[in-house]
Amino acid sequence: MFLALISEGLDPHPLMVLPFGAMLLCIAVIPLLFPHVWERHYPKIALGLGSICVAYYLWMHAAPRILGVVAEYASFIVFIGSLFTVAGGIHIRIQGEAKPLANCLFLLIGAILANLIGTTGASMLLIRPWLRSNKYRYTNFHTAFFIFIISNVGGCLTPIGDPPLFLGYLKGVPFWWVSQHCWPAWCFAVTALIAIFYLFDRSNFVRAPRAVREMETVHETFKIEGLKSFPPLAGILGAVIFAPPLWREIILVVSAFTAYRITPQRIHQANHFNFNPIKEVAWLFAGIFMTMIPALDYLQLHAAALGLNAPAQFYWLSGALSGVLDNAPTYLAFLSAAFGVRHLDLNNTAHVAQFLKQDGLYVVAVSLGSVFFGAMTYIGNGPNLMVKSIADHTKVHTPHFFAYVFKFSLPVLLPVLAVVALLLKTGKL
Repeated sequence: MFLALISEGLDPHPLMVLPFGAMLLCIAVIPLLFPHVWERHYPKIALGLGSICVAYYLWMHAAPRILGVVAEYASFIVFIGSLFTVAGGIHIRIQGEAKPLANCLFLLIGAILANLIGTTGASMLLIRPWLRSNKYRYTNFHTAFFIFIISNVGGCLTPIGDPPLFLGYLKGVPFWWVSQHCWPAWCFAVTALIAIFYLFDRSNFVRAPRAVREMETVHETFKIEGLKSFPPLAGILGAVIFAPPLWREIILVVSAFTAYRITPQRIHQANHFNFNPIKEVAWLFAGIFMTMIPALDYLQLHAAALGLNAPAQFYWLSGALSGVLDNAPTYLAFLSAAFGVRHLDLNNTAHVAQFLKQDGLYVVAVSLGSVFFGAMTYIGNGPNLMVKSIADHTKVHTPHFFAYVFKFSLPVLLPVLAVVALLLKTGKL
């Protein structure tokens, strides 16, 4: 955070949770039912609902709480915006029509890369090479598994990997703590999903025309363009890990601006780069950050009444909400609940250190649930819809919302996540 501002102990009225629910419901429903209305009015909806909570806290003389959240929001947007901008300056060309083993290697590399430049950065960097290398036999499951592995599950090892983990980092969870405690679950989930993908892709490859199976080149050779963007990317990674607050954000902004200015226009054009996706994210998260204040405060103060007392419960509940809503605020909500059970404050760094030492398994459960289940629907995580949009623009086959859920998420992803829950419950993770 920019400032160490915490709540003044305000216990919000239960009705003040409604704007938070309304905000997430709008994100989930309106784009599906009324897409043109959403495109025109989502900033008004986000600010309108957020202003209700801001006004309530100002009326209750809790302005420091608002200022603290504004600082966290600024850090969050600067972080994902800088990664998005730098990734737009790197263009990857893949040689040949990909075969099943090559695709599996691609997904594994993407899962690792997601922890270095974020699931958003990795998704934006790799989705176009993925589309080009499979364009002669691309089908629905190629989109689904890309989202499963690169846009979500792969990014659970570092705060850079996925927005929920970065919010935890802002709250005081050490940078390498997640890597040290979540790598067994990461290894299992990524390996299982890639193995299942291989079965899908092998069957698809065998059914493809012989000319496609024997194809070695597709008008392109392997090439990475935009190498000038790698130093700014290194600057971002170094700032997130080593720079103190405020200096961190300054370095991120300078790095992103530098990368944008030195990137040739032809690379931006090849990546179809523009700032519309990040603008939408900024508006929506402004509403989310403001409306979630009373929800988080109420949940933390009344967590004991929910009867949550086991890591597996936090895993499933944080996962269930992350799949249908947004995983970043869901992570904070259930992490606040876990702290509340122990009568600790998530906004107190000393309490965070104490909780990690005594009850770290709860943090592991919430982290895995929030990150892994973000892949259950298109609306579970920001990159999901961005990947689908890019794929749709290239006129390839992508599953619609309910096909994605009922053909891939429930029968393929959910069993893998259930095994993770079993391992968590039995102490194997």
